[in-house]
Amino acid sequence: MTVSDILKRPYHGIVWSAALAGVLLLFSCATVPITERRAIHLVSDEEMTTLSLQEYSKVIQESKLSHNSAEVQMVKNAGSRIARATEELLKEKGMAEDIRTYKWEFNLIDDPKTVNAWCMPGGKVAVYTGILPVTKDETGLAVVMGHEIAHAVAKHGNERMSQGLLAQLGGVALSVALSTQPAAATDLFLSAYGMGTQVGVLLPYSRVQEAEADKIGLALMARAGYDPREAVPFWKRMNEKGGSRPPEFLSTHPAPETRIREIEAFLPEAMKYYRGK
Repeated sequence: MTVSDILKRPYHGIVWSAALAGVLLLFSCATVPITERRAIHLVSDEEMTTLSLQEYSKVIQESKLSHNSAEVQMVKNAGSRIARATEELLKEKGMAEDIRTYKWEFNLIDDPKTVNAWCMPGGKVAVYTGILPVTKDETGLAVVMGHEIAHAVAKHGNERMSQGLLAQLGGVALSVALSTQPAAATDLFLSAYGMGTQVGVLLPYSRVQEAEADKIGLALMARAGYDPREAVPFWKRMNEKGGSRPPEFLSTHPAPETRIREIEAFLPEAMKYYRGK
């Protein structure tokens, strides 16, 4: 009897699926910096970075980049400072290997109607001009960029894509999925980073991941020399900006009151990084 025959039997199929899931969880768990939560990562950093470069290039080519030199420079300044802080922090925590594929890039996209920003694997960051009236200054911008870079540092996209590979493609390796089901694999990657065209079917970050990005982002901005206490007024401004319909940046985020409460609770820890400056 072949393995295929065994898997066709309901009971054996369940046993083998459970065994496979157990093996994957055992060998694919990673620790998130700062929070030290354990997460499953089935995709290598190299594979995620390769897809990131492809998709980021497409977005940049298809977008109108800002020519406002002051605003562009502010984005690059904040990004560079947080990038240095990120690398320093990961090295101190013995996680230097996590940034070996990083090639930082920061772009400001001229789109006043889009209140958003994001970071992909490898340190590929995009900020939309629509969020600048809310950030107000470089410190406010550091709140946003710290949060988005934190998602990448915590490898939340890898975690979501790994969940998708397990749930939708049977846990196959990404390289196999790309060769046998390229469209499905690419869609998984895009949805993992909220970049698909069908907004209604995008997989939002979980509340755990959002709270994690808030905490890591506060530590990163503080380490970069920005006052993390400014995160509270920023999120209050962002919530006021939303009105009855929240901006895209808030559409998958926790309730405003919950977020601000949790940020205020973490501020004493974040200030430890800031005082070192």
